[in-house]
Amino acid sequence: MSDETHHTIVTRLHQVRAEMVRAARHTGRKPEDVTLIAVSKTYFADMILPVLEDGQRVFGENRVQESMQKWPPLKAQFPDIELHLIGPLQSNKAKEAVALFDVIETVDRPSIAEALAKEFLKTERRPKLYVQVNTGEEPQKAGILPLEVDAFLTRCKNEWKLPIEGLMCIPPVHEPPSPHFGLLRKIAEKHGIKTLSMGMSADFEEAIQMGATHIRVGSAIFGHRT
Repeated sequence: MSDETHHTIVTRLHQVRAEMVRAARHTGRKPEDVTLIAVSKTYFADMILPVLEDGQRVFGENRVQESMQKWPPLKAQFPDIELHLIGPLQSNKAKEAVALFDVIETVDRPSIAEALAKEFLKTERRPKLYVQVNTGEEPQKAGILPLEVDAFLTRCKNEWKLPIEGLMCIPPVHEPPSPHFGLLRKIAEKHGIKTLSMGMSADFEEAIQMGATHIRVGSAIFGHRT
């Protein structure tokens, strides 16, 4: 990677951080109450290193297999990395996901909850768990439907003994995101859940203003994926 590319990535990171601060202060929130998840899916380690060297420690990945190849050496070099799984999890990858990730944001159906519960019985590792909510009720998108969240959270607690610490959503592409962020916040408030992962490169400022505690930003930092 060229020095120019290195400089561009770090500059973009600083811009995103500055925009986060402005959005938080505009709403009367403390900037430190919002965590930036740098979405590093599809990017190689040489693209991620400048961001790590600049102090960024929280990252998001979509695929377990890709992450298993990429992140163990980086975690060895930077032990305080916090790695989030923000893409779909297959039941047969639950063991690998629990071993590698610090947060699993996509608990999106009973089979995944059951697979994670079984894995928790076998290991002492306890990644934090978020439930993905399909706020737009899109048939092609993963996530628990809003009307089914109450029952699913109850099963997570009572049946599978899973502590759910957060909620996440991905609003429909062609709809204003704020109503979806508001819906997720309302569900979280009802259940006493404090962590909200919502907002991406195009709408993270709105998400912060609607109460996001975590935003997932990739292309605004690393550039558009090929």
